[in-house]
This record gives sequence, C-alpha cells and structure tokens, in this order.
Amino acid sequence: MRKVIGIGETVLDIIFQGDQPVSAVPGGSTYNAIISLGRSGVNATFISETGNDRVGRRIISFLEENHVDSSNVNVYQESKSPLSLAFLNEQNDAEYIFYKDHPSDRLDFSYPEVNEDDIVLFGSYYALNPVIRPQVLGFLQYAHQRGAILYYDVNFRSSHQHEVVKLTANFLENLELADIVRGSHEDFDVMFHTTDTDTVYRSQISFYCKKFICTRGNEPIDLRAEDGFKKQYSVQSVKTVSTIGAGDNFNAGFIYGLLRQGITRSMMEKGLTEEQWDGLISSAQRFSAEVCQTINNYVSPEFGRAMAESFL
Repeated sequence: MRKVIGIGETVLDIIFQGDQPVSAVPGGSTYNAIISLGRSGVNATFISETGNDRVGRRIISFLEENHVDSSNVNVYQESKSPLSLAFLNEQNDAEYIFYKDHPSDRLDFSYPEVNEDDIVLFGSYYALNPVIRPQVLGFLQYAHQRGAILYYDVNFRSSHQHEVVKLTANFLENLELADIVRGSHEDFDVMFHTTDTDTVYRSQISFYCKKFICTRGNEPIDLRAEDGFKKQYSVQSVKTVSTIGAGDNFNAGFIYGLLRQGITRSMMEKGLTEEQWDGLISSAQRFSAEVCQTINNYVSPEFGRAMAESFL
C-alpha cells in the first residue's frame, strides 16, 4: 500500500476572532495536510519535532487519533512546544505571530521506509532552515532515490523575507528534487517581487521542475507543465469561516487525487493528461473548500470518512 510521508514543523495554533481566542488546535502546514490525509484513509507518516510538554503530547496523540504514524516525531526533553497566534480579519484571512522556545533546532530521526511511488510532502521554512538542512536534504534525496514522488509547497512567509538571499541555494535544491511545486502569489511576491505566474515559472521554476501550480486565494488557480501546457481553474465560491488551512488542504486533496487516480512517478515523468490534471485540481479544491467552511485546520472526520469509503 502506497503511503504519504510529511516532514515539517508542529505548533499549537491559537485562533482569534477579534481579540478573543476561539480555538486552540495542533497545527503546522504539513501537519494539517497529513491529519486530513489520515482522516481520509491514507497510510500516512509524519516526521517532525516537538517539546516535552502538554502541548507536545497533544500534538503526538492527535496524530495517532487520526491514524498517522508518529514514531518519527522527535521530542526535545528540555524545551517547550512552539505556539502560533492566528488573528482572523474581517475576510477571515489570518495574520500570524509565532513563538518558539527551542534553544536550537535539532532534527534527529530514523528514516521511515520509503518505497517506489510513495509521496513525500515538504515545504515552508522547515524545508529551508539552514540549521536542520542537512537532515532534511538527506531525507529528501533518499526518498527521491527510492522512487517517491516529492511534492513541494513553497509557503514562504513575509517574516523570513530578509533571509531570501541566504536561503536561495536551499530553495533551488528543493525545486530540483521536487516532482510538483505549489506556491501562492503571496509567496512569490515576498521572494521575487512579482505575482505573475508566467514570470515566476519561466525565470524561477521551470528549469528545475516542470509541474507548477500557483494559487491565489479566491482567484483562479494557474497550472503550468511540460511542453507549454497551461490552464487556469476557477475557484469554487464558499462561505469562508477561516482560510488558515486552505493551502495545506489543497495539498492534501491533490495528494489524495494522485493516490485515487493511481498516478505513479513514472507516469508523472512522461507527463500528465489534461483529464488527469483536471481530476487532481478538482480533488485539491474539494479538500480546500471543505476546510475553509470551518474553524479547523483540517477536513472534518465526517468528510474524511466519506473520502476513505469512496476510495475503497
């Protein structure tokens, strides 16, 4: 059975509407996607780190409750788990403040088994952080050599804008290893001072990775791929409660679609058909729309069960 392996940060997301906290849930970009996939019946594993405290224990137990293998989550004995404060504005988009107590980043894990056509999800600052770069890069190279599909979510926040030049080499290595790259127009505005999809693809992405998805919130999704293939997809209009997990669950839905359609790395290397792309983007949008209609970071258990049952 194919599996999905996520590698990324963990946090406790405390969500505010106005000045009042309304929710506190385990989170992190890749973490949110992996929880949704676990709920949807996917064989999922998560690689990360957390503190030796009540929050850290909850982060791990929540993975296990949602059928995700947590054996590769490293617990720091002498530190507290990170926190993220997410303030929802009138459009229910979030502004973030992060608190991290780790005296230094240290990533110590044994590689989970990776087989051909497994899928690895990675991204955000975690995939660029110079301190843990050797461990992250080593695992990504191992997974690539083993024949896995690597999905890279750029997810580059403005708080790291001053580090763009320093992180460029790591970013390019990630692009070179990736089979699919997804980013938002906000990511590329921060990194390259442009939101034009063709400019970003031509000047930054296509030399390293041919398959590129650019999302723009509630604006149309841009797709670029081999041989000049390009397509734009309109976004379903929904009543938005929170956009916190929108991109993360777009990733989850896309990966679910890869599994559902039985798309292998060999098939991807040959190039996907328009019909396959349509199915993948539809699946991604379905997961994203579901999570935007709740205060949660992941799809509901009920939605997950329906996905799991339809997959059988």
